[in-house]
Amino acid sequence: MIQGATLSADKPPFSPLALAQPRVRRTDLGNGSFLLQSEEALGDYAAHMGLLLKQQAAAQPDTVFLAERNGSAGWREVTYGEAWTAARNIAQALLDRGLDQSRPILILSGNSIDHALLMLGGFVAGVPVVPVSTAYSLMSGDFAKVHHIFDLAKPKLVFAEKGAVFAKALASLPRRDIEIVVSDAAPDGIQATLFSSLLQTRATQAVDARFAAIQPDWVAKYLFTSGSTGLPKGVINTHRMMSSNQQAIAQIWPFLQESRLVLLDWLPWNHTFGGNHNFNMVLRHGGTLYIDDGKPAPGLVEKTVANLREVSPSIYFNVPAGYAMLIPHLEKDDALCRRFFQNLNMIFYAGAALPPDLWSRLEALSIKTLGHRVTMTSSWGSTETAPLATAAHFPIERAGVIGVPVPGVQLKFVPNGAKLEIRVKGPNVTPGYLGQPETTAKAFDEDGFYCIGDACKLADEADPNKGLVFDGRIAEDFKLTTGTWVHVGGIRVAALAACSPLLQDAVVTGQDASYIGLLAWPTAAAKELPPEELARQIAEKLRAHNAAQRGSSLQVKRVLLLSEPPSIDANEITDKGYINQRATLERRHADVKRLYAEPPGDGVIVITDA
Repeated sequence: MIQGATLSADKPPFSPLALAQPRVRRTDLGNGSFLLQSEEALGDYAAHMGLLLKQQAAAQPDTVFLAERNGSAGWREVTYGEAWTAARNIAQALLDRGLDQSRPILILSGNSIDHALLMLGGFVAGVPVVPVSTAYSLMSGDFAKVHHIFDLAKPKLVFAEKGAVFAKALASLPRRDIEIVVSDAAPDGIQATLFSSLLQTRATQAVDARFAAIQPDWVAKYLFTSGSTGLPKGVINTHRMMSSNQQAIAQIWPFLQESRLVLLDWLPWNHTFGGNHNFNMVLRHGGTLYIDDGKPAPGLVEKTVANLREVSPSIYFNVPAGYAMLIPHLEKDDALCRRFFQNLNMIFYAGAALPPDLWSRLEALSIKTLGHRVTMTSSWGSTETAPLATAAHFPIERAGVIGVPVPGVQLKFVPNGAKLEIRVKGPNVTPGYLGQPETTAKAFDEDGFYCIGDACKLADEADPNKGLVFDGRIAEDFKLTTGTWVHVGGIRVAALAACSPLLQDAVVTGQDASYIGLLAWPTAAAKELPPEELARQIAEKLRAHNAAQRGSSLQVKRVLLLSEPPSIDANEITDKGYINQRATLERRHADVKRLYAEPPGDGVIVITDA
């Protein structure tokens, strides 16, 4: 274990935290390829997710499992005992309606207690759930993605908590042989069942029989992810995938056994980060999940701040955009900051996208408030890996290190041009995609490793225990018209570091152009500067950066600052928590044209030679 370890002599130590010592074995395969895996074997894990709920209900029936805002009345709370009873009753209602592995539940609503109970009922009844991004229902004109998911999943029951909000999407669905369930009133012209009637169904021995029959490789969820382009793919998530993943987390983070797990979390359950990693972690460890009705967006982050005044999390999970919007509130409100850090064991960010400025500001806040550093860490994986494949379960001094393979996971590294492509095998890896056998076949190599499309490199070539560094998406790299390759991941990280603390994040442009540009989001502090001064400072910092580089493939020549934040619902933030380069460029094609227009238009920052 690592207890209060410090890596830097000029900084206070990390807070005492029990973490498993990394022990990684490397096996060379020849031709530059090699395997990495943990020397610690994966322990036994529950055969299915319903068993975890049953175990927690038996061990601590009166502990609050789920809580959500209940208007001005405070928090609506559900204990583990109540959740177990509700899930069994819902399971009976599902069985009565003929739902099984072939006829799942489509969930259009966002995070809520009713959503959670329906999902748990599906786990208990062996019925897959299909949570769908609310953006597909609420921000679409033709509901094409909802229809695509509907046609692939073939649900027998569709849940929309607030019927009126989802009325247009519900009305667009073919309603033969499906039942619509709502928590409130049915929309005009649509026949619907009240969710309360599912809860009032009495569980019978039929539920016990189905519960006993569930196998680890039964489907628990279909999670739809668009990747970079095209219609969403239905990633099969089995009980084995999710349960084994939580066992790996338990082994690398022993501190979860020693202190009560409390989360305040907004991350949507149609994404693997919030829906698998965080929700299932609370279930596995008998913790409490406060469902945050805020999110990283203007007018909504204030709800998160209000919730943090009441809830002190033990781990805080977020994407970089979320930290960028939260940190200014912590910096200007000492009482909020003390509340935030009061019980905090760990700060977790997704992917490798946390800019150095945000890292240093979070670290400074923890030192100011506690006198020591709270461990900040990250991991790596995808919807197809449930999601954890690597984790940094050791102190790190900077963002970018994504850790080592967790128990049960094998990583294969294969040279791909100048990079090392990484591939994954383990009980946490998906068997494939719903209704897409050809896509499934292409996703795996000849040895059965899932080809995730990412590149990584060793932080220390001589010691794999020092972890891996994310090295971008293989498919994101492109050539300039000069024929020179641009390695997007490296350019992005270097440009953000050069511009610190002015840029929160960026995407790299330049395909079919002769020079590199950036579409970038300024930090909250940068937005307080006059536009002309902000542009001057960015140009000055990038001019110095360019002077230290050789060649067009490393120099940034133009920047366009964006006001609209990256959208997780629009797939601009991936399920791994970093910016989806290709999807963002496609969605913001007009901004790319502005960036390269001749002569440069208003708002385009041109970096001249030093």
